[in-house]
Amino acid sequence: MSEPFPAAAGLRDEFARLERDLADPAVHADPARVRRIGRRYAELTPTVRALEELSALDDDLAAARELAADDSAFAQEATELERRRTTVVERLTHLLAPRDPNDSSDVLLEIKSGEGGEESALFAGDLLRMYTRYAEACGWKAEVLDAQETDLGGYKSVTAAIKATNPGPPETMPYARLKFEGGVHRVQRVPVTESQGRVHTSAAGVLVMPDVEETEVEVAEDDLRIDVFRSSGPGGQGVNTTDSAVRITHLPTGVVVSCQNERSQLQNREQAMRMLRARLAALAAEQAADAASAARRSQVRTVDRAERIRTYNYPENRFADHRIGFKSHDLDTVLSGGLQPVVDALQAADVAERLQQAGA
Repeated sequence: MSEPFPAAAGLRDEFARLERDLADPAVHADPARVRRIGRRYAELTPTVRALEELSALDDDLAAARELAADDSAFAQEATELERRRTTVVERLTHLLAPRDPNDSSDVLLEIKSGEGGEESALFAGDLLRMYTRYAEACGWKAEVLDAQETDLGGYKSVTAAIKATNPGPPETMPYARLKFEGGVHRVQRVPVTESQGRVHTSAAGVLVMPDVEETEVEVAEDDLRIDVFRSSGPGGQGVNTTDSAVRITHLPTGVVVSCQNERSQLQNREQAMRMLRARLAALAAEQAADAASAARRSQVRTVDRAERIRTYNYPENRFADHRIGFKSHDLDTVLSGGLQPVVDALQAADVAERLQQAGA
């Protein structure tokens, strides 16, 4: 039987090389390299296993068809093998569909308050808690890198890192699951500052970026302007008495990042550089592959309520994603981290679009 997936041989060879590398003690002297190899190995594992299953099915099917002429029981077995083969081919078609190369990455998540003042800042805090709880449910680690808090406990801006504890198939990793969260999120509810009990509408913006390794993005020191300043906090709490906060401007692109959460200037600089690399990687990917990057193009940088991707309606306990028409009436569950149903729906829509574009 002819090979339905021409790339199969190359993938098997790459998988074998990765297995040899992971067994080589010398490779483990470089943690960054081990992470890259482990990530790619986890990416390829389900595909190679499915290719092995398909090869075994093809051998069994050929034998069953040959014996069917003399024994009808083998004809029945051939029919069952054909059914199983169709299922495996369908699975492989999905696994081999073109995908975002960043799907296996960890994530930097930036949430900014927008239209709605203090209420928007409080909603930004609600979104952060939602993503943190979702990360916990997935077995990931969430860490706030930088935050500008408000007096009522909301956030003007907050950046969090979400990291998988172990590598896994691409579709189960942080970026693959969270990349569709980028855009404007609208909330409809009675604000805590509203004395008349009226429902208000406000919005917060979410930006999702792959957390890239230091070796993946080169940043020249001459391209940076680094400013230090005194950290600030709401109500005078948590205010440092030294200039430990760091603001980094990447001069060629104008990208600006800052970090003030850590206690030392060195730690803040390291975290700010991490955010800068993620921003530059996302910017480069947009510029190089804008036409092929529908998920990234959908991330709205401005917090304009007219460009919303999602609505959270408290009075109706309603949650709606406007891109795929997903609706549910369990908003409280969603805000507690129950994002998986909409993540599954968004990933399914993405796979269907990628297969269509590939002509599958």
